[in-house]
Amino acid sequence: MPRRTSSVAILLAAFLAFAQAPAEVEITNEPHHHFFFQNELARVFYVEVAPGEATLIHRHRNDYIYVTLGDYEVSNEVVGKPAVRIKLHDGETGFLAGNYAHSARSLSNTPLRNITVELLQDDKALQTPPSTWGDDRGLQVLPGGTKQIFFVKDGVRASEIELQPGGSIPQHHHRGPHLIVALTDLNLRSDVQGKAPMSAHLKSAEAQWIKGGFTHTLTNVGKQTARFVTLEFP
Repeated sequence: MPRRTSSVAILLAAFLAFAQAPAEVEITNEPHHHFFFQNELARVFYVEVAPGEATLIHRHRNDYIYVTLGDYEVSNEVVGKPAVRIKLHDGETGFLAGNYAHSARSLSNTPLRNITVELLQDDKALQTPPSTWGDDRGLQVLPGGTKQIFFVKDGVRASEIELQPGGSIPQHHHRGPHLIVALTDLNLRSDVQGKAPMSAHLKSAEAQWIKGGFTHTLTNVGKQTARFVTLEFP
């Protein structure tokens, strides 16, 4: 009889533990993930978590790229694994394979902020060889600036551009679309081949999707250094 009581107690404890376990939500239902836009290639969120707060446990079903906005420390709490403390810096860009659930807790006195870009065709993109891009990492010196290529993952090339006032990216061709994430306020002029010059203005932490199929030169016509991350899709 005592053994039966012990078994019942164990089952009851297990049931209570399960009942009290935090629920997992879809990323679209996580309140710190602010939906920005979606197309056939990507789904983009602006993420902001106040100091000391944490996201709900949410699942990343797709591979994704994050672009850090500002400096902060975060506790990455993946379900079934020990929490990991990570220090991130403004403009730091990383890739993470999907199909896992986690919570992100802000450990700094500044908000945790990033742009999260889910890659909606990650299975198909794995068939795109990195050689498609030629350079898959390294530093390029530009007239009045630099281009740091971080990586090529799932066919997407991630780079950071820094242009001094008057600096430019010489004429180049965009075969596919790309996403710009502004790390600073941007005041750019795009001289598209065969068209009149166009202006592009973005505030820090804003993102803009740009369709491909054009050749242009990009110049910083602002008075401050322009910094932005580009995610180029094949």
